[in-house]
Order: sequence, then structure tokens, then C-alpha cells
Amino acid sequence: MKRTPLYQKHIDLGAKMVPFAGFEMPVSYAGIKQEHSAVRERVGMFDVSHMGEFLVKGPQAQALIDYATTNDVSKLSPGKAQYSCLPNNTGGIVDDLLVYMKGENDYMLVVNGACLDKDWAWISGLNEKFGADLQNISDDIALMAVQGPKAIEALQPLTPENLNDIPFYQFRINEFAGVADVVISNTGYTGAGGFEIYVHKDAAEKVWDAIMESGKAVGIEPTGLGCRDTLRLEMGYCLYGNDITDETSPLEAGLGWITKLNKASDFVNKEYFKKQKEEGVGRKLVAIEMLERAIPRHEYEICDSSENSIGFITSGTQSPSLDKAIALGYVAKGFDAEGTEILVKIRNKFARGKVVRLPFYKPE
Repeated sequence: MKRTPLYQKHIDLGAKMVPFAGFEMPVSYAGIKQEHSAVRERVGMFDVSHMGEFLVKGPQAQALIDYATTNDVSKLSPGKAQYSCLPNNTGGIVDDLLVYMKGENDYMLVVNGACLDKDWAWISGLNEKFGADLQNISDDIALMAVQGPKAIEALQPLTPENLNDIPFYQFRINEFAGVADVVISNTGYTGAGGFEIYVHKDAAEKVWDAIMESGKAVGIEPTGLGCRDTLRLEMGYCLYGNDITDETSPLEAGLGWITKLNKASDFVNKEYFKKQKEEGVGRKLVAIEMLERAIPRHEYEICDSSENSIGFITSGTQSPSLDKAIALGYVAKGFDAEGTEILVKIRNKFARGKVVRLPFYKPE
């Protein structure tokens, strides 16, 4: 198992460590429910250094990324980021990712840690006909996600950059905690607001300590992967490997908004997705709220009112914010309308749920 540059910090804090994406990662410190509340109400800090970072540079950089991803890279300008996905040749998704435009012909791709090697091989293969300058800097970068409504109060004392001036899905490169050239990005996967801080691994512990010290005044807590999952699920954000995979189409997954079929440039399997949109998809990813006390889990069967199989759960949990069980899952066409009642098969019993509109949790 690999370790992030912040591994010793987690051990010192008494974190419960688990294997994740090939790394030993903290799943929780004080407990998932407490950490979840800290992010929703104040601020928490995640070590997400397992994520991968690729630099794409040179005159062919934009052309490569436009072909490799479904979103429209031409809409980016320096300092802006974009959520996107890498389609494959069979109608599925290689991975979802962030595309950062640092400057003209200068981009950074941020990919999921579990898909790092697969993504690198995929993009390198596509690059054979483009010839962009590719560099995998994943092992050199530490990434901290500081999330919650008091994130700016925790972070502002550490940088001359005015964090209030960085809109959602934009970033700046500036000094942070005495470290030069830090990427400060207004992104995150919790729905609670906040920033992601990219630093060289050698500065990781220094920056972690500075944030924890600065954040004391607003009740910052270290937060693990356990509450990262409950937070993202309350917002209905997809997790690669669960809700989206090599076998799921972005159109099935509700990611049509990042699948720009009308963009000028071609992209991998574009004609397939065009046809799929015209003909309609046979299944859709829906949000499910349970109507009785039962927690649906990954791969549990979804049935109609007559107990006929119509799909499966991809992610499920007990929502700490709502105190009810929630899930995402694929259901057959015709069962995806809001208000549709369904059954989830849990250990040979059936529990009632209904299809609802996302997000489950609506921030005030």
C-alpha cells in the first residue's frame, strides 16, 4: 500500500486507516457523524493526496483534451476549471475528472486515485496522434480539501490572495502558508463550499499544520473518507466505481450537462452518444429516499411494486444531515419519474422507497 505525504499526521491524530485506491487512507478520526457535521456547519480538512495530477502542455494540449473529454475545453480560460469525463469506446466512462487551464497551452488534469494508472495509459494512447507534452506529477503533489461554510475564515490568514474573489470552479496560483506557487481552487465534492489546496509533497505537513492552527478559531476538524462519502451522496454527486463505471454512459448517469454533443471538436465515441441521446437511454441513475428504516447498499436489487427486478443500487447510506436512508441507483426506463415508489431487496426482504429530485440535502 502507498502512503500520502500526510500519513504520519493521520497516525498522530489517531485516525482509523483503511486501504483505498492503493493507499492507506484515513476513513475517520472522531467518527463519521461528527466529522460530517463539522463540514456542514463549520469546516473540515480532508487529505485527498491519492488523487492523480497530469500536466498537459504544448500547441496540441487543447486538441488532445477536447478529444479525450466530453465537456467543451474551448470554454475555459486561464484560472478556470471544468468538471468532465473520459468516455471510452464502448459507451462507458474511463473516469470523471477536473480540467484546469493554467495558461495558454498549459493544463492540469485531476483524476481519481483508483483510476490513475488506467487514465494515464488511456490518455497516453490517445496522445499518439496529437503529440502533446504529457507529465504525470501525481507522486509529487499533496492535495488538501478544506470544506465547509467557514473555509474562507480558516484559510484567508494564510494567503495574500483574496479568497472571496475566487468564484466557484475557478482557481488562483499564489503564496499559501509561506509556500510559493500553490494552486488554490474553489472546488470540492461536499456541497458545503470550500477550497482544494495543491502543494508539493515536501510542503504538505507544513501546510496541513498551518491550516489546522489557523482553523482552530472556527472549529476546524480533520475529516476522513467516511464523511466525504456521506457528504457527496447527500448532494447526489457520482462516485467513480460505484455510480459511474466503464459500463455506464454519462447520459444514463445524468451527466448530459458535461457531454457537449454540439461542441465543434470531435471526441471519443461522440457519434455513439449522439445516437443514444436521439434514441433515449434504457436506464437512468435516480435518487432514492427510503420510506422505512432500511439502508440500501451497493448492488442491492431495486424492484417494482410487484417485486420484479428493475435495477440496482450503486451508492447508499444513512444521511447524517437528514436522518434517513438515501441512495443512488439505476432503474429501467419508465421508473425514473419523481415520486415513483420502488422496493429495495435487502436480505430477502423488501423495503419501500421513492424516487426524489436531487440534491437530497439542500444547503440553506
